Amino acid sequence: MKVTPLALAEVLEVVPEKHGDARGFFSETYSADRFAKAKIPMSWVQDNHSFSAPKFVLRGLHYQAPPFAQDKLIRVIKGSIFDVAVDIRRGSPTFGRWCSLVVSASKWNQIFVPKGFAHGFLTLEPDTEVIYKVSAPYAPDCDRVICFSDPDIGIDWPLEGAEPVLSAKDRAAPRLREVAADFSYQTADGMVS
Repeated sequence: MKVTPLALAEVLEVVPEKHGDARGFFSETYSADRFAKAKIPMSWVQDNHSFSAPKFVLRGLHYQAPPFAQDKLIRVIKGSIFDVAVDIRRGSPTFGRWCSLVVSASKWNQIFVPKGFAHGFLTLEPDTEVIYKVSAPYAPDCDRVICFSDPDIGIDWPLEGAEPVLSAKDRAAPRLREVAADFSYQTADGMVS
């Protein structure tokens, strides 16, 4: 398993090994032991599976507030997505900044998005299927959304001039500056800033 930090160092690309022969392939997409060795010890409690029929379905930017904040491990089993994480930890030196990664079935990569980051993705192909693990169960009272097109964040979604396909919830989402400060940045020594 190869683990690479993205532009926001807490967000990681994870590429599991894939072993193939004439029959097909085998891949261990998650191993608690390997993740612990990579300093990503997780206790996953739920697997989610989303299907998006058209190209340019945009889901996000989503997160859950404490006490049900979620770490996420996202992978694509069919198609591809432009996956985005936004730092929403107040006091963080990278607050409001975003990073992205193309996650696809062909690249066989995954993205790890920790608590304190809003998450969203745009499908780049029709009939895209995404599977992701989360570290806390869905909690409707803690469910939050931030506007995908917030100019203060400035995500450069690769829409090729098209309009994204959005849910009503995502279409009505507030800007980052309008949401509660659900997360605070903690330094390496545990200090909150």
